[in-house]
Amino acid sequence: MPNLNKVMLIGNLTRDPETRATTNSTITELGIAVNRSVKDDNGGWKDETTFVNVTVWGKTAENCAKFLTKGRGVFIEGRLQMDTWDDKGTGAKRTKLKVVADTVQFLGTGGSRKETPGTTAAGGPSSTQAGWDHDTSGEDDDIPF
Repeated sequence: MPNLNKVMLIGNLTRDPETRATTNSTITELGIAVNRSVKDDNGGWKDETTFVNVTVWGKTAENCAKFLTKGRGVFIEGRLQMDTWDDKGTGAKRTKLKVVADTVQFLGTGGSRKETPGTTAAGGPSSTQAGWDHDTSGEDDDIPF
């Protein structure tokens, strides 16, 4: 049976990145808030927020620590991972679901800016620098649908 473990999230950092080094790599922990608008019983709209913990490794982790701050928007692609441990106080088995990021792209500002404009977490060009913000509103489209 085929399996797929892929996550794509867009949200804002809930805190500044927390970084530590291992003998082989750098690890940065991020917390993000992802909002979703839902209709309430009265027909009005309200935001439903999901808080997600994200772990980033290597050079991307270093760039996240260097350029990201609380409130900043990010697009994260990665996978789900279940952490399991024994509670020291009670001895009970504990679990926590988190995202391990493969890529992190820096989005618009939310908090203070520390980054060099036009770069992503991997050090490449941002979507604006790469030309993805091209305005096509006045152009004819050859697509027949």
